[in-house]
Formats: sequence, structure tokens, C-alpha cells
Amino acid sequence: MASLKEIKTRISSTKKTKQITKAMEMVSAAKLNKAQSKAEAFQPYTDKIREVVTSIAGGTEGLSHPMLEMRDKVKKTGYIVITSDRGLCGAYNSGLLRETVRLINERHASPDEYGIVVMGRIGRDFFKKRNMPIFQEITGLADQPDYNDIKNIASTTVEMFEDGVFDHVYIHYNHFVSAISQQVTETQLLPLTSFDTTGEAEKEPNNLEYIYEPNAESILEDLLPHYAESLIFGALLDGKASEFGARMSAMRSATDNADNMIDDLTLVYNRARQAAITQEINEIVGGAAAQG
Repeated sequence: MASLKEIKTRISSTKKTKQITKAMEMVSAAKLNKAQSKAEAFQPYTDKIREVVTSIAGGTEGLSHPMLEMRDKVKKTGYIVITSDRGLCGAYNSGLLRETVRLINERHASPDEYGIVVMGRIGRDFFKKRNMPIFQEITGLADQPDYNDIKNIASTTVEMFEDGVFDHVYIHYNHFVSAISQQVTETQLLPLTSFDTTGEAEKEPNNLEYIYEPNAESILEDLLPHYAESLIFGALLDGKASEFGARMSAMRSATDNADNMIDDLTLVYNRARQAAITQEINEIVGGAAAQG
């Protein structure tokens, strides 16, 4: 059995750990609120681009674009995987990476059939360790990233699709459901199929008629890459909110576990102390009886 001093030391160290996890929980909660606000603020931008693109693609007869067309033969598929740079966030990364690897193994017979664009140090290290093909990587993103932070990697991914390097591109990230729940999500980024180019206008009660200058084809040519990039950035913001929610929940669980451990150790300490006092009394009584 551990000595009283050892037990007291463990109680003290556990209390210090609890202070750290509690502080991290509070910091993550504050960052979560900011991330949620930023994701919600960006959504109208994506919705408006989608509205204009849908109007052009669905309202202009004979208009087409390579980013909208399914390719007959898919030679290589790209996966944009959004993970975190730091751990201590529960199953946030492990669940996402496990599902990504499962889908890749299910769909592809060799590494020549896919490529990975990874955001976050955890994901980068995971794929490198398994010798999986990484085409691009970005780490060290801010907790509240700006569009310019991922502009280069997003535009390059779109260019790789347009150049035929990838025939399909998917985004894998954790969708924010609530502060205690995140959902591993796969979204097809390219070719763009997240909107219906037929009959969409009929669903809008206040549908607007747009006048395009110089012409619809030029506007669509400019907007489609921006729309694809906005979907990537929107997924990153959603993933950041999920990360902070997962970290907040993990730190809350760690704090609760520390409380339970402190209670158990305190009980053990009190019992050991009581046993030591009883032993001392017995020795005193025994000594006094021997002298008498």
C-alpha cells in the first residue's frame, strides 16, 4: 500500500491536472462560439454564389462547363481531408481518418487511383506514416482561419480537376451537429452536383431575373472556381467548430475524471491515515500495559 505522502502527492498532482483541463475546456468553449459565428456568417456568401450559378446553369440553354460534367471514366479520385493540428480532442481525428481509410480501401485497388489533399498536422502524419499519396498539405492554420489561408490549396485542387489530374474530388470533414456531437461527412466537391440545374427556379417563390455582363458563359467561368473554393472553406469552418466542440467535451470529461480520482484518492488517504492513527494508539496502549 502506498504511503500517506505518496497518496497526498497524487492528490496534489491530480488537482493541478484538473485546473489545466478546466482551463482548456473554457478556452475551447470561447473558441467554439467564435467558430460557430464565423461559419454562420460565411454561409450566406456560399448560398448566394450557389443561387447565381444555379440560375445561370439552369436558365441558359445549351450552356455547359467541365466542372459540372460527370466524366465517363474515373482514373483518379482526390480526397480533401480536414483534420486538426493538435490532439486532446477525443475521437475527432481518429473517427474521421478511420472512415476515410475505409472508403479509400473500399473504392481503390492501388495508390495510383487516388490522391490526398490534407489539412492539419494529425492527418498529414497519419497518411505519411502509411505511405499514402499526399498531393498537397497545409498545417498551422489559425483557430479562426481566413479565406486567404486556404486560397492557394483550394484553387490548386480545382485546377488539378480542370487539368484532369483528378476526375472526382471529395471533401472529408467533421460536420458540427452540437457541442457534444460531430458527424463524419463526405461531400462530393467536383464535379459540382450540390445543386439541381433543372427546375430550381420554380422552387424559389421570389426568384430574381439576372442580367449578365458580358455574358452568362463568362460569369459562369469565373464563378464556378470561386464556388468550389467556398465549399472547401465552408467545410474547414465547419470542421473547426467541430474540433473545438470535441476538445471542449474531451476536457470536460477529463475534468470529471479528475474529480472522481481526487475523491477516490482522498478516501484512500483518510482510511490510511485512520489506520496509521489506530496503529499508533495500539502501540501506545501496548507499551503502557507492558510497563505496568
